[in-house]
Amino acid sequence: MKLTGSQILLSFSLFLFTSALIAQQPIKVKAKSGDGIHRILKQHQMDTEEYYHEFIRLNKTKLIKGNLLFIGRTYILPQKNANTGTNYYAIFGEKYGHVKNVDNSLQGAVYYLVSGHGGPDPGAVGKRDGHLLTEDEYAYDISLRLAVELIKQGAIVYIIVRDPDDGIRDDAFLKNDKHETVWKDKEIPLNINKKLRQRTQVVNQLYRKNRGQYQRLIVIHIDSRSKGERVDVFGYYNSKSKSGKIFTERLISALKLNYKKYQPKRLFGGITNNRDGLYMLKYTHPVTSYLELGNIQNAKDQVRFTKSENRQALAEWLAEGCISDFDQ
Repeated sequence: MKLTGSQILLSFSLFLFTSALIAQQPIKVKAKSGDGIHRILKQHQMDTEEYYHEFIRLNKTKLIKGNLLFIGRTYILPQKNANTGTNYYAIFGEKYGHVKNVDNSLQGAVYYLVSGHGGPDPGAVGKRDGHLLTEDEYAYDISLRLAVELIKQGAIVYIIVRDPDDGIRDDAFLKNDKHETVWKDKEIPLNINKKLRQRTQVVNQLYRKNRGQYQRLIVIHIDSRSKGERVDVFGYYNSKSKSGKIFTERLISALKLNYKKYQPKRLFGGITNNRDGLYMLKYTHPVTSYLELGNIQNAKDQVRFTKSENRQALAEWLAEGCISDFDQ
């Protein structure tokens, strides 16, 4: 069968994306009798002076007192020169698709990003200057930007809700479409229970695949309230998950610190609270933070979404919160 030019380009883009994802998969080793950190590093031609402390940071929860190894336990090796590679991710679009690893701050971390709604469901809808603002498009754009920031730090990121056409966009008004699918090209159902069950099952399958690693799920939504109600970012967690509470608090704290730095006269009112009834908090297996980024009906909140630099700032600040949680 003869392929068209667009089919060849799509196949090539998918190849590049797949290759980039594989390149970021961490190398794991199982400790045997007599193994220590120095011995394992030497076995893999890694300089012990350069990589010793990085090995400890990546595996801090798996070490015995004195930085000794458990026989039979699996450990993650540091990536060699992880801060020099540039990979291309077609999902981010041509302008933002080339992502350079800047350091190893999140090496060994796995993130699942789920932007709300999508496909036949636009989610919350607002209006500004004659344009419709739909929750799914703005939540998706911020999710993509956050994914880039996490990948820059060496993390593995799974973008669960995906649109092959959009990529990261700098427009103020993001055109709504119904092209979104869920990981591995699954069509998004309109029924809310089926939709939530579908993405939950995908996340849980990937969680089992990556068992033993640091894993976090971030669900990104935009709220809809009365036009006069301005709100800051809300973070929700499952009350049964202590780690989920801490993770969510660190995300909100990162936003609070940055608002204090860049807008010192503005009082940031973002809060964290438990919401056990939310499906994505109740049934997903990873440590989860569920974020509502503002009120899509409120004119002042709308600036947080319509200005691309504000969407980028949200992504960068949330990434700082992720690093804070991973470092602890």
